[in-house]
Amino acid sequence: MTKIILLNILITSLVVLVHYELLFKTADILPKIAIKHRFKILICVLVALIAHVVEIWIYAFAYFKMHNSSGWGYLAGNFDGSLVDSIYFSFTTFSTLGFGDIEPMGAIRFFVGMESLVGFVLITWTASFLYFEMQKHWSTN
Repeated sequence: MTKIILLNILITSLVVLVHYELLFKTADILPKIAIKHRFKILICVLVALIAHVVEIWIYAFAYFKMHNSSGWGYLAGNFDGSLVDSIYFSFTTFSTLGFGDIEPMGAIRFFVGMESLVGFVLITWTASFLYFEMQKHWSTN
């Protein structure tokens, strides 16, 4: 159980750091770009989507390694242990969509639950960030 807690702390810290840095750099660079605000919002949305995809892939690599190693538990159901299936599972977990076609078994369940919580928080953070960016100049451009 200790190693799953440590992995949760490591991966959560990593994805939060990725998210923070990408949003921070975007907010820092946007005012310096001489384009209409509506295009700045599009840039924000694209950067946010890229951030989420990177974060989902980080979790996917962890699932791939955990599933193919002993002592972590495994993913059962419509899952063949491939990286592609790990990415799919991570997308459905991060977004809290959870189709239910893949089921975590064993210690990996705690990791899966944490990804859902982290995904929810980061998606909400992104929505807040976009709201504030839109509010800055919404009526001016």
